[in-house]
Amino acid sequence: MALVEMIYRFTEVFPEQERYGLTAQLRRAAVSVPSNIAEGAARRSTPDYARFFSIARGSLSELDTQVQIAVRLGYSNTEDEDILGQQVDQVFAKLTALMNALRKRGAAP
Repeated sequence: MALVEMIYRFTEVFPEQERYGLTAQLRRAAVSVPSNIAEGAARRSTPDYARFFSIARGSLSELDTQVQIAVRLGYSNTEDEDILGQQVDQVFAKLTALMNALRKRGAAP
């Protein structure tokens, strides 16, 4: 959830013309990560759980790419990119560890 808050703050300073473009994309991808984890946790089968973790990881990769695009367009600076990148890396590592644990239980997506 911290990453979602960080992305909302990160996008507050984006140009108005990006409201329905990159701003919306970044926020949607950020919200998608914990939402898919929560939805997976509510499923009764381990394969479903693993599949939603995989979707969350995809959203996380999408988010990381969009942050880089925002920096390249001059909407933010590399310091913000580094801070967000570290947070993305931490969440990605946790998701990977959880997916590996599920794989060991025979639930590879």
